[in-house]
Amino acid sequence: MGAHHRDDCAENGGDDNGHLAKRPRPASCPITAAEIAEEFAHHDPSVARINNGSFGSCPASVLAAQLRCQRLFLRQPDEFYFHRLQPALLRSRILVKELINAADLDEVSLVDNATTAAAIVLQHASWAFSEGGFRKGDAVVMLHYAYGAVKKSIHAYVARAGAHIIEVPLPFPVSSNEEIIQEFRKALELGKADGRRVCLAVIDHVTSMPSVVIPVKELTRICREEGVDQVFVDAAHAIGSVEVDVQDIGADFYTSNLHKWFFCPPSVAFLYTKKCSASSRLHHPVVSLEYGNGLPLESAWIGTRDYSSQLVVPSVMDFIGRFEGGIEGIRRRNHEKVVEMGKMLADAWGTFLGSSPEMCCSMIMVGLPGCLGISSEKDALKLRSLLRKEFKIEVPIHYQLPKDGEVVEKDGSSVVTGYARISHQVYNVEGDYHKLRDAVHKLVNDGFNCTMLPS
Repeated sequence: MGAHHRDDCAENGGDDNGHLAKRPRPASCPITAAEIAEEFAHHDPSVARINNGSFGSCPASVLAAQLRCQRLFLRQPDEFYFHRLQPALLRSRILVKELINAADLDEVSLVDNATTAAAIVLQHASWAFSEGGFRKGDAVVMLHYAYGAVKKSIHAYVARAGAHIIEVPLPFPVSSNEEIIQEFRKALELGKADGRRVCLAVIDHVTSMPSVVIPVKELTRICREEGVDQVFVDAAHAIGSVEVDVQDIGADFYTSNLHKWFFCPPSVAFLYTKKCSASSRLHHPVVSLEYGNGLPLESAWIGTRDYSSQLVVPSVMDFIGRFEGGIEGIRRRNHEKVVEMGKMLADAWGTFLGSSPEMCCSMIMVGLPGCLGISSEKDALKLRSLLRKEFKIEVPIHYQLPKDGEVVEKDGSSVVTGYARISHQVYNVEGDYHKLRDAVHKLVNDGFNCTMLPS
């Protein structure tokens, strides 16, 4: 398959300044369609998997590298832990530092997932309330479409500590960044009412459901102008699907999963913490012997566990290097293809896209025919299950209660209340989307309505 075989668990991680030792380059001949199919042959061939956004996808060559790391540990655990683990983790951190343009290696920690990163940041914020850094009643602003686990973490950590929580009611469907910026400014004004200060803003880079790319650089700049103490960007879907330059964005904290759009196996993410006095007081929620030695080291040793997914970033880089244009080329082609397929589905169903193409990445929202009668989140889940079980299609469905000036189908026949969130990754083919198109057509032609689904 042209992949370069490497030992991701080798001891040579790089120098103390975060510069990576020279690595052999992968084959210069671009990867072929047949090789891509071989890399993802472990996927169920009967399923149209247009939901890369939820769990990502890991190629066979990277899975093989992960298995080598696992076996190396099992072969001689003491030697692995004492001599190989930390240099290998360092190597992955150096690569991530380069990918996101962090200024310092100490700003990059590897964690299990973006939810863990959120716990680290929000735990720190809760301590600030209890220790007097923030006052009870100070506001925390988050987007209404923040990821469910992060919303619950905000309530579990900072609301419980005394924060006043304000949600930004983002519009959807949405046609411009200005709509988002206006709502965000209103939320900040509300947060500062009655003499409060906004101590923390939690901003998604790419919202999960509905999926929209948020203008995080602009919102971060507004936060600075308005005196917001800290900005945390939850960018679970970002790396591999949008450009990430943490210095340019300017947030205090930024996290992204490496398994969603960057081809790593679960579970691995990074947490960027801008170097400042606050970053030195961040701690991993699992306390280990490295507690107090800085978050990168605390996160790199949380007991006897499988670290292999965090060690294979070099192999992922080799896989990505087989594509024309590297990760930028993959990102561009995924965006172009998901927009093309989204428009195809909208035209076929007589509906529309949930956002302008400029506001999507490798995922896009497509309106479903209103006659399907999606009237609740439960209906959306049940329809998703029906598509999985009866049609072998995996795609998330979003329920959206229409607001004033109801959004109707192009022929004006019925109100659109459901949207399919389609993804495009390198393994997808047009037939995956045709399968979804035809399944929805069959449901419509059969007179299907969500009221027919069992309760």
